[in-house]
Amino acid sequence: MSQRKKSKYVHEGQYVAEVEVELVEDDTGWSPYLSVADAYKLDDVRDALRQGDLEAAAKYGRIYELRPVAHQ
Repeated sequence: MSQRKKSKYVHEGQYVAEVEVELVEDDTGWSPYLSVADAYKLDDVRDALRQGDLEAAAKYGRIYELRPVAHQ
């Protein structure tokens, strides 16, 4: 079994969080997969973004604000 780091992006409303997680790779058919802790981390970030709590979401990674680009 091995692990590798990967950035996952969580999009809620006008915000996106970039969260680093570890993917677990093994000989099973489920590989690669997240640990339970990392799955809960992504859920916590999603909930914080949904509630507009950017400070709580920022504890897990970088937060980006999405803004529309004007058409010409």
